[in-house]
Amino acid sequence: MVQALDDGAVGLWYRTAVEVLSESRGRLDDLNVFPVPDGDTGTNLLLTAQAAVAALDAEGQRTTESAWSVLARGAVLGARGNSGTILAELLRGLADQLAGQPPADGPAFAAALKKASEAAYGAVADPEEGTFLTVARAGGEAAVAAVDQGRTELADVVRAAADGARVALEATPGQLAALREAGVVDAGGAGLCLVLDALVTTVTGVEPARPPLARRDDGHRHSGEHLPHPPPAGPGSEVQYLLADADEEAVARLHERLAALGDSLVVVGVDTPTGREWNVHVHVADVGAAIEAGIEAGRPHRISVTPLAPVQPSAPVHGTRAIVAVAPSDGLAALFTGEGVRVVTCGPDGVGEEDLLREVISSTAHEVVILPNDAGLLPVAARAAGRAREAGREIGVVPTRSPVQGLAAIAVSDPARRFGDDVIAMAEAAAATRWAEVTVADQEALTSAGRCRPGDVLGSAEGDVVVIGRDLASVACELLDRLLSAGAEMATLVVGADDILGDAVCRHLATVHPTIEVSRYAGGPSGVPLQVGVE
Repeated sequence: MVQALDDGAVGLWYRTAVEVLSESRGRLDDLNVFPVPDGDTGTNLLLTAQAAVAALDAEGQRTTESAWSVLARGAVLGARGNSGTILAELLRGLADQLAGQPPADGPAFAAALKKASEAAYGAVADPEEGTFLTVARAGGEAAVAAVDQGRTELADVVRAAADGARVALEATPGQLAALREAGVVDAGGAGLCLVLDALVTTVTGVEPARPPLARRDDGHRHSGEHLPHPPPAGPGSEVQYLLADADEEAVARLHERLAALGDSLVVVGVDTPTGREWNVHVHVADVGAAIEAGIEAGRPHRISVTPLAPVQPSAPVHGTRAIVAVAPSDGLAALFTGEGVRVVTCGPDGVGEEDLLREVISSTAHEVVILPNDAGLLPVAARAAGRAREAGREIGVVPTRSPVQGLAAIAVSDPARRFGDDVIAMAEAAAATRWAEVTVADQEALTSAGRCRPGDVLGSAEGDVVVIGRDLASVACELLDRLLSAGAEMATLVVGADDILGDAVCRHLATVHPTIEVSRYAGGPSGVPLQVGVE
């Protein structure tokens, strides 16, 4: 009988937990219906526990650091998925209380488990009852209650924690509709019960007698389509990465931004030999925005992106072709639609991979061309194209960096051509179109044309500022003169809300460049008074 948890006992506990989770991984995966029914909770818990033990194996013989600290660091840096990240936070909370202290007896462990469960609640942006968190809290409260009742032996305390967690687990279907309708207990909470039972086995030498984990209805492997009322699918992808070189304020800002972008957000920090690192986990529709938020906060690495609610592919109709374009405004959307193009309108949060993939799949076309029409959306389009190919589509991404390049590509499209040849022709037309735009600076900055101040009018060509002035029409005309000085046959103008600007630019072209063919369109995006394409 173990009287106190020293380094050896702590290591043995987690090795036992790995064995138990390995045996039960499939059953835990079967229970997984919340927050999304992706069937990986057991796998993620196992991988997280294995990462903790691997760190102990690698560092335990070479350091005087507490086993609590080494295990916690390995768990946090190797945590996988929502439940795995919360398990790592629970272990880190225990390490915060017990590392560097005498071996933990019953009262010490009870107090530490209760505080660790509270810390786990704090790591989750929107904690739900009926989940891993509820089970962890119940375990901590039961352990403290045992001590309060005079049962202070470590064996009594860990049994009380495991039993209290199990009672809370059985109650989870009454707290979450998704569990109740599926006839299951919470998968993450079930995994934690196994980890606590492994602790009982370590301390007492006797494995607790528990009924096997199984579905409450028939014990068969679950599949989302067989649930009576399957829970709604979450956002499109699970994004997880480690974040280094970030301070607490930057992480706080990251937490706020990711909370606004998605859900199932868990951020867990741990000290490492090279400084503090965080494990960041979130479910989002816009993968790029979640990663960019990490780049702004520090240095994200070991980035993983896993589809959570993949678009269900419908069978493509062979011999059919479609073009999918991103439009940054309703006016441009109408313009593209009028050309027979399927449109994804760019909202306040941009366009995500799922948005493009959904439009590609819903077109039912076998051959699809994607026009991102924004340099920042090229990687998003590439990822969507890769997933669409897996769904049986033939996809071509034309790297259009502006809507005017998209218009040029559409103008040469010919569905009678071989698909590959048509994509090449569209790409060549887009590449031959120099693009530019007129905007108004909202802050002081140093540009390639010099320093600008708020309110200055900026003329940009291919993304670089080349003209700075105070008058929209003057800057627009000078910008066009520069673009046309190298020779051209056609100019495409997409005018925003200022029709007077459009009139002034057209008069200038008619007077100074009378041989240029001009196509003018309204409905440009808000904040961009003029977009220009020159062919």
